Amino acid sequence: MAEDLLAKGAIVQRDKETYAIAPHIPGGIITDFDLLRRLADAAEKYGVKAIKLTSAERFALVGLNPEDLDQVWQELGMVPGAAIGLCVRSIKICPGTTFCRLGVQDAVGVGLKLDEKYHGMPLPYKFKIGVSGCANNCSEGSIKDLGLVGTAKGWRVLAGGYASGLRPRLADVIATGLSDDEALHLTARVLEWFKQADKKKRLGKVIDEIGLAAFQEQLGLPTE
Repeated sequence: MAEDLLAKGAIVQRDKETYAIAPHIPGGIITDFDLLRRLADAAEKYGVKAIKLTSAERFALVGLNPEDLDQVWQELGMVPGAAIGLCVRSIKICPGTTFCRLGVQDAVGVGLKLDEKYHGMPLPYKFKIGVSGCANNCSEGSIKDLGLVGTAKGWRVLAGGYASGLRPRLADVIATGLSDDEALHLTARVLEWFKQADKKKRLGKVIDEIGLAAFQEQLGLPTE
């Protein structure tokens, strides 16, 4: 039976014969429009079933034959998005102050820094990050392992959310009023803590085990 091909960033499909790949597009932002042409050309040339827009701000090419995977990646000139595996899966960002009239914090700038540093980083379990430039929270930080939500007074940081499974969990607020640098520093601390904890489960489940106050204390954060 066919299985996922981690090294090729390929996810086996329902037919157990073909694969989907999701090239990494940091923040879902495309300024080189030739990239779109390359995606379309590859889709037509290799007979994909569809190009699917994913919730992680990527294009997935669905229905590739395994013998074509290497050539497709070469022609695209891109690297796989971390769509599977135990790692930082994605950093989802909203337009923030770069594009959106409602933005009060620089979601694009902060999100791209996080993407550059952490996308694909190995961890004990999968980990998702959302960065939103205002309280509308379009990047859904409340259901991410780590969420940064912009307010007029700085970043509001949430931890432990997830939407998967039968019992989804809303993230807990762990810090407020942070500057860009402070939010980036706290992200680094959370990821290092999670790596050292070495728990084979979502961050939210670990927080539930030890208690939110203990989690904040171990990160050096004030508690209520």
